[in-house]
Amino acid sequence: MVSPRSQSRRYAALVLYQWRLTGDDPMQIKRQLLDDPKWLEAVAGALQDPDADTSAEPAPRFDWDMSLLDQLLTGVPQHVKEIDAQLDRVLDRPISQVDPVELAILRLGAFEILFSASIPDRVAINEAVELTKLLGAHEGHKYVNGVLDQVARAHAATLGTPV
Repeated sequence: MVSPRSQSRRYAALVLYQWRLTGDDPMQIKRQLLDDPKWLEAVAGALQDPDADTSAEPAPRFDWDMSLLDQLLTGVPQHVKEIDAQLDRVLDRPISQVDPVELAILRLGAFEILFSASIPDRVAINEAVELTKLLGAHEGHKYVNGVLDQVARAHAATLGTPV
């Protein structure tokens, strides 16, 4: 079963992906998501873990942490310049050439590493890796893991904390 916080990150990744493609306000995209039950049901179905046990009682599809979702959808756009600057330092290509889904996930993970002190770096990285396995390209999770690990190490060094 997917935790409400993980579910929030899934929806946040989709909204941030759409934000990158359309330029629309992420909170407006979220409102559209919540206001269209058919689309929301289709998205929720697509976000179910393919390896999940379907013989058990079905988990609630809309069980998310709305506070975390709002924090991610306001925080990433608010800090996107700082996030992208940190990503640029460790990416092996220009940010414009990163797969749009993986970029949304990288931004999400980097935001949690850089601006969410209550979330351990390992948790942020693991959540991003799992998101990439679900939504990203084949083997993309390895790339996301490596990039976010470097962001976390650089951030820890600036804070003078052990990795």
